[in-house]
Amino acid sequence: MVGRQCSRVACVEEAVATLTYDYADALAVLGPLSIRHEPHSYDLCARHAERLSAPQGWQVVRHSVLGELGLGA
Repeated sequence: MVGRQCSRVACVEEAVATLTYDYADALAVLGPLSIRHEPHSYDLCARHAERLSAPQGWQVVRHSVLGELGLGA
């Protein structure tokens, strides 16, 4: 199975994270790549996920997998 491509325009890298927005709470949530593509989310490659910033007044929440932090089994 071929992975999903980054949602950023002109980027051809494979997606590794999924970004969703909570407009009511001015919150951008970045987590591990979702199991399937959701229509109101954005899949990002490692470079774009790392560089993610939010508009002034918004908060960015970054979820990570325990294994990526060296805490998993």
